[in-house]
Amino acid sequence: QVQLVESGGGSVQAGGSVRLSCTASGYTDSNYCMGWFRQAPGKGREGVALIPGGGGSPWYGDSVKGRFTISHDNARNTVYLQMDNLQPEDTAMYYCAVDLRREDGSGGYCYTMFGARSKDFNYWGQGTQVTVSS
Repeated sequence: QVQLVESGGGSVQAGGSVRLSCTASGYTDSNYCMGWFRQAPGKGREGVALIPGGGGSPWYGDSVKGRFTISHDNARNTVYLQMDNLQPEDTAMYYCAVDLRREDGSGGYCYTMFGARSKDFNYWGQGTQVTVSS
């Protein structure tokens, strides 16, 4: 059973930093895309950053480019999101997600031609809250 466990959220003042972690278990396939989405109250889910499991360049949403960095430690099956220069508009619930290759061979890669699409991801963590005060 695939599980994603997030940690690292909290409250911080504008300009501060937070690092989120997401540890995955229950799969060994290297064909996956893993990343972070966020959802603020009253808004839709927004793609933040994605990273391919088999290596390759990460993808970032326009609103976080230059401030957030995604990385992964394959030995620990953990993905990190380093968030610097946080602003009040970054306040949201942050969700870790993974797009694992399906039995029919579909999925398992970071498809970002139209940005990050939450519907592509088949497993999700429970979310961790990040609150940025001005």
